[in-house]
Amino acid sequence: MGLESLSGDDLVKEIIESEGNAIYRLAYSYLKNTHDAEDVLQDTLVQFLKTKPEFESKEHRKAWLLRVASNLSKNRLKLAYRNFSVLDEEIPTTQDFTEEDSEVLRAVHSLPAKYRDVIYLFYYEGYHTEEIAGILNKRDATVRSLLSRARKKLKTTLKEAYDFHE
Repeated sequence: MGLESLSGDDLVKEIIESEGNAIYRLAYSYLKNTHDAEDVLQDTLVQFLKTKPEFESKEHRKAWLLRVASNLSKNRLKLAYRNFSVLDEEIPTTQDFTEEDSEVLRAVHSLPAKYRDVIYLFYYEGYHTEEIAGILNKRDATVRSLLSRARKKLKTTLKEAYDFHE
């Protein structure tokens, strides 16, 4: 069944099932708050229904949804009441992570947004740097540079964490 043949409700259900988790995790990586991440997911779906964009493929649709979620998350961060962080909340996931995985996730969440975005999209969503460049509206070389710097920061952070535990 093609995407065009789905009704509004069915299309939203299909998007939630296929991309909802990715949208939610991206929003959470920015906002570090489950309630705000849920709001961004909902606002992303509302934006989708309002604009009714046409897509070449499901991957194109996913990239569009992630870009909207990214922009909505950034807008929320600009609000004055967002001068705090809630990193103590349990990091949401649909997978069971080991303690080591949780350390890595915490290190990723502690990165500045520009690094966190590229790490998330590259490692968690499996996008190539060219695709990330399109989603974040940056040049491919910039994305590769940010990814390299993010890896160095993570390596330093995680080395310190593991040295501390030994």
